[in-house]
Amino acid sequence: MSETALSETALPETALSEITLQVTGASDRLDRYLAEQLPDWSRSRLQKLVEQGQVTLNGEICTSKKTSVQTGDSIHLTIPAVQPLDLLPEAIPLDILYEDDELIILNKPAGLVVHPAPGHESGTLVHALLAHCPNLKGIGGVQRPGIVHRLDKDTSGAIAIAKTDHAHQHLQAQLKAKTAGREYLAIVHGSPSTNSGTIDLPIGRHPVDRKKMAIVPIEKAADERLRIGKYWSG
Repeated sequence: MSETALSETALPETALSEITLQVTGASDRLDRYLAEQLPDWSRSRLQKLVEQGQVTLNGEICTSKKTSVQTGDSIHLTIPAVQPLDLLPEAIPLDILYEDDELIILNKPAGLVVHPAPGHESGTLVHALLAHCPNLKGIGGVQRPGIVHRLDKDTSGAIAIAKTDHAHQHLQAQLKAKTAGREYLAIVHGSPSTNSGTIDLPIGRHPVDRKKMAIVPIEKAADERLRIGKYWSG
């Protein structure tokens, strides 16, 4: 157990914060112990704090996440203020389906780019979210929205965005465990040979046309399930 264990959502958003932990259990790796004591923080975020010299063990700076902590050890974390994202907020209208302090779900229109990229330095969903959510707590120490999954520019539909590291971590875990999922509707030309099936092939960026997706052997299999909903003639 810890002497003081604060969740990320309890910490100030813009000021430097500190946490002190007193080890009373069995020995463990530093990063594992921190992740166990601070479950609202992602393990990668905690590891980064260790690497940045923001963690002391018994009064000495510790930069190795593999360091073993023992009963009686005192751990002190310094949490820097979140850094602003180097983007200007833009007041772009948003179709909000759901919102609370942890996450927001939007109906993204076709034509709206999610992330800034070459050729799309402004007018993206991220720019709009920065304007709509000016007091983001930060993802990974940066004051930015946490895009949990992507939608292509010309794809419309619901998209979930985390406002905190805690929500970002858990939404990603749900998608990975398939306890949360996504469904897409598409209009295709031609008549498929079956009314349902599974796409179990590795999909990635086309090796030549980077704006397209293709079957790429080195990528992870997609494992997408499809079902024909309606046929049109003509």
